[in-house]
Amino acid sequence: MVIGFCGSGSMAAAMARGWAGAADSMLFSDAGSGRAKALAEELGGEAVGNAEVAERADLVVLAVKPAKLDEVAPELQAARSLVSILAAVPVRRVSDAFPGAEVLRLMPNVGVEVRRGVLCVAGEASEATREKLELLGHVVELPDDDFDEATAVMSCAPAYLALAVEALADAGTAAGLDAELARELVIETTAGTAELLRIRHPADVRKAVASPGGSTEAGLEALDREGAREAFEAAVRASLERMRT
Repeated sequence: MVIGFCGSGSMAAAMARGWAGAADSMLFSDAGSGRAKALAEELGGEAVGNAEVAERADLVVLAVKPAKLDEVAPELQAARSLVSILAAVPVRRVSDAFPGAEVLRLMPNVGVEVRRGVLCVAGEASEATREKLELLGHVVELPDDDFDEATAVMSCAPAYLALAVEALADAGTAAGLDAELARELVIETTAGTAELLRIRHPADVRKAVASPGGSTEAGLEALDREGAREAFEAAVRASLERMRT
């Protein structure tokens, strides 16, 4: 399968890296940023124009800014199968812009780069397209109306989780640990905890770690005083508000 990217920003790059070695070839376009050429050189693809992406690719990933949809759509009418990662743009809106194409709405997160992403999908896609998406991680079918809420939780969350990891590692460094060691300890702990959370409820994991009167309980009480839970809830609300404006 030849995969083409109309737009070569961060999410397109993450998907392309995840597909490296799994596509016959990859094509990239941009609006003059030079990112398409850089990705092509990194991954062994080609930097071409939008029209050529549409004509040559078996699957086109539409990865431009949402406001650019009407501008690029005329150049991409040759696309036969199209996956849109445009935030807050309903699948019907994209289908209307590409009446001759099979259209799937997709919202991935950056974990796709290492084939451990979460990918929310709505719309029509061939079995071949779905198989390619499944290579990138965990695929979840969603009603189109739920995409904004899902985006605020799963697409934005890697940044929030990365901030928590960074803060914990920095605190470890401030306490006297080597910076690289502190980061390693927190990252590996995060990975193990993620696997544990697949089989245990988050509240159960907290209780298992926090012995009464112990150091973890003291830490959780400090997080509660500082409003950690409320801060994460506020982050999700802020993301939703931005998407809806």
